[in-house]
Amino acid sequence: MIPVCTPTEMVAVDAAATEPLDVLVDRAGAAVARAVLDELGGGYGRRVAVLAGKGFNGADGRVAAGRLGRRGVRCTVVDAAPAPERLPAAGDHSVDLVVDAAYGTGLGRPFEAPVVEAPVLAVDLPSGLDGLTGEALGRPLSAVRTVTFAALKPGLLFGDGPALAGRVEVVDLGLDVSGATVHLVEDADVAALVPARPADAHKWQSACWVVAGSPGMEGAAGLAATAALRAGSGYVRLTAPGSVDGVPVEVVRTDEVPAEPDDAARFAALVVGPGLGTGPDAAATVDAVLAAANAAGRPVVVDGDGLTALSGHGAGSGAGGAGPLPEGTVLTPHDGEFARLAGGPTGPDRISAVRSLAADRGAVVLLKGPTTVVAAPDGRVLLAAAGDARLATAGSGDVLSGIIGAFLARGAGPLEAAAAAAHVHGRLVTHQPRYADLVPASTTGVAAGDLSSRLVAVLEDLGVDAPPTDGEPG
Repeated sequence: MIPVCTPTEMVAVDAAATEPLDVLVDRAGAAVARAVLDELGGGYGRRVAVLAGKGFNGADGRVAAGRLGRRGVRCTVVDAAPAPERLPAAGDHSVDLVVDAAYGTGLGRPFEAPVVEAPVLAVDLPSGLDGLTGEALGRPLSAVRTVTFAALKPGLLFGDGPALAGRVEVVDLGLDVSGATVHLVEDADVAALVPARPADAHKWQSACWVVAGSPGMEGAAGLAATAALRAGSGYVRLTAPGSVDGVPVEVVRTDEVPAEPDDAARFAALVVGPGLGTGPDAAATVDAVLAAANAAGRPVVVDGDGLTALSGHGAGSGAGGAGPLPEGTVLTPHDGEFARLAGGPTGPDRISAVRSLAADRGAVVLLKGPTTVVAAPDGRVLLAAAGDARLATAGSGDVLSGIIGAFLARGAGPLEAAAAAAHVHGRLVTHQPRYADLVPASTTGVAAGDLSSRLVAVLEDLGVDAPPTDGEPG
């Protein structure tokens, strides 16, 4: 996982460095120079303008300029205070690339960047981008690539950050960021977060009970149950009203809400809420599921209308306000549901907001978004940024809840299950798996019903589930 540190945390990390500042600056400048040469495809005869401020970012840029000069790059260092109106200035030679080393995470005022026509490489983060929230202050330059040091900064992942930062490269300078409590999940992490099913597994070891749907919203139930099955639940029971189209025949149907702990205890995890509706019976259904899960000691995913049932009651309580949430509960709000649960919107600092709600509710909270934030009550946070706008479609969240339920049922902890599921969910639209001819991905018009058909292949490619070896039946 990639560590993520706020600007304040990075100040402490820098202060604790065991090596001299000039050594760290030299390493940073060398990394910037390598990235510039990579972007240019070589150095000799190329022209680069370095917009350099007075602080550490400017020092990094000046070191990079010196190294690039020794590689045959014609570098011009331009003072960022005050920034010129245009780079290069009228009458100067055009440049092949601009290095934005004007200001780093310490900038607390708007920055009006010069107009540039060449590609931009940013040092640490685009100047004028709030390193905590990702808010653009003034008129930052838009980079094609950002070289950041030691850890990601939250501002690169939220708000305007992803659009302004371009491709982000994290460079190790030898700083100690082992104390980071926020990490970004990568492909290579998923297999360690989700337990493999043992060779002697039986269906009840990873059974999942999905309680979802209401008249007119039966599709949500089908999406969640299908995703749970495809993501590795050995047995899926679906409690939903009426008929549900598109559900695999392997999903067992029932109309009985799990009110008895002995019945709930047969399942490794429960999911409640997708398409449940907001009628008078919904809150009672949610409370029955939570009570049964609590008594049976089983984790439960509360999604969609299940969150609406919880939102009118105090921290740590069920829909009826009676008793704590079961240990291992995962709440999966979008921004509107979050505001109802927390009593107000997230504000610009999404990580702190989700941490606070997780502590208040005594549950893991997964806040959906372009970068999904998953926080545990103890303050640990995992981020997932693998998806794109194609997931912004009706029913996509129902699929996510089913994947989380399956990962919980397989034995993952609630924080790990939710974060891994968010990453896999994103990869359903951004990853081209093996057997892609069987489950082609469209770049437009992706429907939630398309997603589960890709789950098996994506999980295989991420190392969660091994594909059949040669000579074994598929």
